[in-house]
Parts: sequence; structure tokens; C-alpha cells
Amino acid sequence: MKRDPLAYAALLVLATIWGYNWVVIKIATHDADPFSVSALRSVVGTLCLFAALLLTRRPLRPTPVVPTLLLGLLQTTVFTLLQVLAIASGGAGKTAILAYTMPFWVVLIAGPVLHERVSRSGAAALALGAIGLALVLMPLDPGGGLASRAFALGGAIVWAISAVYGKALRAAHKSDLLALTAWQMLYGTVPLVLIAALVPLHVLRPTVTFWLAIAYVAVLGTALAWLLWMFILSRLNAGVAGIASLLTPVIGVIAAWVQLGERPGPLEILGLTIIVAALVINMIPATAQPAAGVR
Repeated sequence: MKRDPLAYAALLVLATIWGYNWVVIKIATHDADPFSVSALRSVVGTLCLFAALLLTRRPLRPTPVVPTLLLGLLQTTVFTLLQVLAIASGGAGKTAILAYTMPFWVVLIAGPVLHERVSRSGAAALALGAIGLALVLMPLDPGGGLASRAFALGGAIVWAISAVYGKALRAAHKSDLLALTAWQMLYGTVPLVLIAALVPLHVLRPTVTFWLAIAYVAVLGTALAWLLWMFILSRLNAGVAGIASLLTPVIGVIAAWVQLGERPGPLEILGLTIIVAALVINMIPATAQPAAGVR
């Protein structure tokens, strides 16, 4: 696969948006329960995507229903729910790190499903990233925050499955990127709204801070972010995109440190430095050699 500066620029923008998104979701859950936050962000995000379809005068006809429905349930319903539950019950920075074990699951799944080979530099980047993540997670108390870690890890696996499936779906059906993102969001949002409506206990304090947080996570962290992610998957190997996305938890940890006071220790800082090194190495296959994959 040839070098694609636009895809890497999109990854940089996405990493910044999603990195800070973890902090904003944590802020939103101070004033509302996780189910309400999940439903609100997805409803507003869906409306934004369909508004974009109308503004760009693209057809509103649904993309292939069953494949898009499955993508929506994985990428929007299950992942969003697990993400918000993880943040609500744990620290934003550590949750972001656990969720970004996603690239390792992507590489494992993309090999047999998409027949993507991992280059030597990609394998080295993956190994370095694993070491970096281990160092960041090492200070975690093994006796505390078990639920948060389980939600975050589950979200990482579901996200990896949806990433590989979404890439295969676009390769098979050649669906319009914006339409596919909008319809999968719509299908995935319906269960989130139903869950929020059926949960007996609701907490929602409509403060200015809460609505600003919802605006960020819905418009930037959901609508724009998923559109960028689908675009990136259409231009890069799933494994390469996954490894490159390791920049997101680095930004998440730094943002949680600055805004929420979740100060990283020496091992965490060393781990983040190693992850950045892995990101640099991960750029090598895009600049020096082609990589196999489904486009």
C-alpha cells in the first residue's frame, strides 16, 4: 500500500479528537448516568451525519441493511455502551489505555479475515506498543477497578471486530462512506435509546458543562470521528490503522493529567514514550514498502 498522507493526517486529527473525548465523557458522566450519555451522544451524532448527507445532496437510501445493521450494533451500540460504562466506573486515562489494546486484536483478526500481512516494522511496532501499554498499566491496583477494566477490554475487542468487519463490508459493497457511517449510526443508536429508556434509575443534571460535553462527544467524538475512522479504514490496512491509533491513549492520558489531575507515574511516562516510538516505526511500511490488504 502506497504512502497516503491524507489518511495519516486524518489519523492525527482523529487521535486528537478521540484522545480528549475520554476526558469529556468522564465530565459528562458527572451530571448524567452512562446510559443517558450514550443515548444522547449517539442521537445527536446521527442527526449530524444525516444533516451532512442532506447538505452534500447525497442520496438518503439505506446502504445494505443487514451488513450495516450488524456494523451499527457492534461499532455504535456495544462499543459506545462499554466505553461509557468503563469511564463512568474508572479513570479516563487508564480506561483509554485499556481500550487501545484494540490494535493488537485488530492484527490478530485482520490476518485470517482480510489476509493482511504484518510487515517486520509493523510487527516491531506492535511489540513495542505492547511493552509501552504494559508499562502504563503496571501501576494499576489489581484489586480495584475490575469492572472498569473489563468494560474497557471488552470494548477494545468489539471495536477491533467492528473495524475489520467495516473494512470488509466496504470492500464487498462499495457503499458511500458518509451514507454507511450515517446508517450504521442510526441502527446502532436505536438500541441505546431503548436501553436508556428502560433503565429505571436516571441521573441528568442539565448544566452548561454537561451540554457542552455532550456537544463535543456527539458532534466531534461521535459523528466526525466515526466518519474519519471509516475513511481511514478505506485507505489503510486495518492493522496499520490500528497501530497508528495508539497515539489516541497518549493524548488521553496527557489530557486526563492536565484537566482531571490523573497524574501518570514514571513507568507510565516511559510507557507512553515507547508507544510514541512504536508509532514512528509503524510509519515505515507506508513509506518504504507495499503492504497486502483489502481496499
